[in-house]
Parts: sequence; C-alpha cells; structure tokens
Amino acid sequence: MKTSIATVSISGSFADKLTAIAEAGFDGIEIFEQDFLASDFSPRAAGQMVRDHGLAITLFQPFRDFEGLPEPLRSRAFARARRKFDLMAELGTDLVLVCSSTHPEAMGGIDRAAADFHELGEIAAERGLRVGYEALCWGRHVNDHRDAWEVVRRADHPNVGLILDSFHTLGRGIDPETIRRIPGDRIFFVQMADAPAIPMDLLYWSRHFRNMPGEGDLDLTGFTRAVIATGYSGPLSLEIFNDQFRAGPARQTARDGHRSLIALMDRVRRAEPALKPDLPAFPPPAPVERVEFVEFATSAEEAAPLEALLAAAGFARAGRHRTKPVTLWQQGGVNLLINTAAQGFSHAAWASHGTAVSEVGLMVPDARAGHARALALGAPAHHEPHGQAELEIPALRGPGGSVIRLLDRQSDLARIWQVDFDLTAPAERQENAGADPGADAGAGLTAVDHVGQTMAYDQMLSWALFYTTLFQASRSPITDVIDPDGIVRSQAIETGGLRVTLNGAEAPRTLAGQFIADTFGASVQHLAFASDDLFATAAQMARRGLPVLQIGANYYADVEARFGLDAAFTARLRAANLLYDEDAGGRFLQFYCQARPGGLFLEFVQRIGAYRGYGAPNAPFRIAAQKRDARPAGMPRF
Repeated sequence: MKTSIATVSISGSFADKLTAIAEAGFDGIEIFEQDFLASDFSPRAAGQMVRDHGLAITLFQPFRDFEGLPEPLRSRAFARARRKFDLMAELGTDLVLVCSSTHPEAMGGIDRAAADFHELGEIAAERGLRVGYEALCWGRHVNDHRDAWEVVRRADHPNVGLILDSFHTLGRGIDPETIRRIPGDRIFFVQMADAPAIPMDLLYWSRHFRNMPGEGDLDLTGFTRAVIATGYSGPLSLEIFNDQFRAGPARQTARDGHRSLIALMDRVRRAEPALKPDLPAFPPPAPVERVEFVEFATSAEEAAPLEALLAAAGFARAGRHRTKPVTLWQQGGVNLLINTAAQGFSHAAWASHGTAVSEVGLMVPDARAGHARALALGAPAHHEPHGQAELEIPALRGPGGSVIRLLDRQSDLARIWQVDFDLTAPAERQENAGADPGADAGAGLTAVDHVGQTMAYDQMLSWALFYTTLFQASRSPITDVIDPDGIVRSQAIETGGLRVTLNGAEAPRTLAGQFIADTFGASVQHLAFASDDLFATAAQMARRGLPVLQIGANYYADVEARFGLDAAFTARLRAANLLYDEDAGGRFLQFYCQARPGGLFLEFVQRIGAYRGYGAPNAPFRIAAQKRDARPAGMPRF
C-alpha cells in the first residue's frame, strides 16, 4: 500500500518539504494549495520537482465551500473549480479534495449536493480528472462520512468518489465499522491523523493537536482495518495539523510519519490476519525482558570520579573488555560499563556530551528479529568495527542519538560477559568495590528500575513513537512536573522489563532544560535502580560515603499528614532522605544521590506491592532540593 503525506504536515519551504518527504521513504504527497502558492515555482516546475524527487502528487487540496450554494455563488463555485482543474493539469495530478461546505449561505439537502457533484464530475471527466468529497466533522450540513457517502452514491458519477479522514470520523465518535459497507472502488483517498483525547472545539482540536498514528488516543487501527476491508487499495496519507510539527525539523517529522504508517499497517495485519495490506513481511513487536547493561562514555581523566560514585553505590569492578578500554561494574542484576576509548562512537559521544550514558543493552526474545523490525520501521542501524573473537551485537541508533543494542538468551549473544570480557574473581570484586571489611558486598540493588530520558518538549512524541512501534509497549498519560522555573511534561513508556520516563522541557531554566543545555542534548539524565529493602540500601550506601541528596524537613511533615504515616516511620524516612508515595496498587520509596557535573544523577527505588508509578508527586521536592544543592558556594540556600 502506497504512503503519502500532506505538505502542510511538516515545516520548511516547498523544496525543503520535498527533500524530507522523499528521504523518509514516502511514495507521494498531497499538495496543500497554500504551500504551492507560497513558493515561487510555476505549476509545471513544481510538478516536475515532485517527480524529480521520486514522488507522485497523490492529491491536490483543499477546494472549499462548493456544494449547495444559491446563485450567483453556485456559478462562482463552478468557475473556481475550473481554475483549480487547470492548475491540477499543470501540476500533474488527477484528484482534488472537496471538503464539505461551511459557507453560511450553503443550503442543505443530499439531493441538491449530489446534483452539484454530478455536474462537477462531468466537467472533471472531460479533463481526465477525479473529484473526492470529504465530510469535515464541523461541516455546516455534512459532517459525517455516512452522509458524504450518500452524496457520492446519489451523484452516481465514476469521476466522483469519497475521501475518508480518520480524524473527521473518530474525532466525532463515529463507529469506523460503518466504513465496511462502502465499496472500496468508490473510496478515492484516505487521510490519516491521530489526536490526544482532549475535549474541545472540533475545529481548534483539528487545526492544532493532530499527530501521527500511534501518538494519540484515537482508534486508528480499527479505522484502517475497516478501510482495507472494503477493498480500498489507494494511498494511506498523513494530513497532520500540529503546531510543534510545523515548527520542528522537517526530516524528523517526515521520518516519524513514515514510521507511524508502517507500524499502523503492521498492527492492522496482526489484528485481522484476513486483511493483507501491501506491506513487506517483518517480525512482530515483542516486549523487552530486562535492561542488560548501561554504558557510560567518558575519558580516562573523568572515569575516576564516576567509578568512585559507583563504588559508593555498592558496585564492584567485575571485569574488563578483552580488546577495548571498557570496564564492567556489577551489583545484583545490574551491569554498568565505563568506556574510556579515545576513538569511535563512545569517544564522539563523550566529546559531544561529556560523561554520559551512550549505550543501553536490552535483552529481548530474539535480538536479530527485533533488529530487523527496527530497520523495517526506519530506525538507522549502528555499525562499529569489532574484533574477530568478539560478539557482533545488533545495534541501532535510538532517540537522542544514543545506541541501543539488542541481546537474547537463545543465541551466542547470551554469553556476552564470558566472550567479550575477562571477568574478575568474586573476592577481588569486593576489594574493588572498596567495601568495609564487615560489610556485605553490594548495597542490595537488583535491577535497573527505569531509565530517565530528557529532551525538548517538541521531541517527546517522536521519542515515544520510537519505543511504542519498535517494542510491545504502552504509554502512560502525560503528567506535568512542576519545577520552580517552569513545567516539564513527563510520560512513561513500559515494555516488559524496560521502563523509560520521557521528560520534555519547554523552559530552559528548568532542571531538565539546563541538562539539555549543559550536555548538548545527552539523552539520559538519570538511572533508577531497584532494591528490595531501600532502608538497608540507604544505610549501606551511607557507610560507603554516597553523596545523598538532602530533602527538606517541610516535605516530611506534609507527607506524614497526607498519607497518615506513623511518626516513627516518617522519622526513618527523614533520617535516610527517602521520599514516599503510594497508589491503589502499593507503596513506593525513593532517594537520590547528588547530581554529577552536567546534571546526571542516580535514583534508588523500592516498589512495594503493585505500585505502578514513578513518585511523580515527589518530583517538585526532588527538583527543589537539586537546585538548592547546585547553588554556588556562598549563595543563600532557602
């Protein structure tokens, strides 16, 4: 099935849009008339530019306020249509979108509209053109695709057909199953758009909050299943009105759009196997089993304080890569790598961001299948030279330019630590960790609980789309995190044993905004590790000298009253600088180390029962404490 996108969906000049759309892999474009009129290309030159980019012009739009008009407005509408037909011929496209009228003088009546379209179909047929009729969900008389189809049916002309738009159907709450009753050959074009579930005026919602399929809350899968069930075989085309996309980088928006369409068609064929959209075969999405490792890119000079921090958190040096300057630090089920290479990707990451997380290794059911799915969805592969005795681990570039490596337990990739590393004997590990003679090795950490990623707010949808299309993942609702200097939007993505919190910064003075600026866009701001007994973990780390973030006394007075906590329990929380939360499923404990230069920090958590959140109510207190902690010496700390 061909893919298309409306030029209005992305930013830039007409030429910039064409380049981005072609590079993303689309087959065609809808020319939005305003985009063409704003350019200085003649119609013939514009059409040739499109074809030179390997694209087809799938649709010309919009033609407004046509049907049901009294004279002399009716005659003027037909005159306007003839001029549009002349322009289409020069551009080199044969289909125009006529949206249902919103004109204040438009008269209702299915038969009246059908008569107008039959006459327009005759004029179009003389020129070898086609007319598609779309029901705007705010149309004056026709605002339902079922009524638009009845107009087309009664017009009874082979050059007049129906255009469907997922937003106009789903945004109005119309059952998409009604589409299955429409003959597929009478559907001339299908436009796709998702949107968040926000109760507001339909026109305003449509003009500002549409997004890519899979980024919102509408049932795009059900809509598309119904469309394909009719036998429709034309393009699926994105028509996205979104303020962020129109201001964002065109190439990224186009890539996300193409990825969203491919993932949508994949969901359709898996939800209803009898339907066979024209889509190459590639593996299904699968959940992540666990975070197998996290790698830090750093320098030889900056490695020492990072190693000291990890040792204070109970990690022990457990091995060294056989051919690269990479050390392995372990605790429980957590594997951390410190890479001090002076060349290659890790060195480039350190040179760009400073000491930062550069790679994340994920254990999945089938690494090579997951990698194939990622490539089919447009994720760029990552290649680096490796030694003959080393494992070749499938890798791809993830959000923010970091690397994601995929491993599994069913292949040789399961032996990564034995094959690629010289492992240290357990007794030596405790010595490397710097543990007190009487202390147990480690501090009770068992796994990576979640990875906190920070990006500009207008990148959040793109990062979420990456995870939800590549893996079998779910999205939480977006929540507002209050920073003393602005608001940060936060959303969690969960897939099996991987949890990712996406934190979108709008204001540059927020902690998240400062992190982006200070690290030039490093993707991971914090790592959260799980413990089964956080009080014991905190005590062990205190003995090791971990610099713990200090939480103000006012917080504990409030949390005791808010949750009705026992005073002795609250005193224990305060003594250890632990924060507390609870939901319907269970309770949650968390504490933090002080942030490193640049803003990277570690978090330690305990989930008790079936707690599903991330301590979001505590975020303002944590941020305030981090900002107090970051003040230069001599400044007042309030």
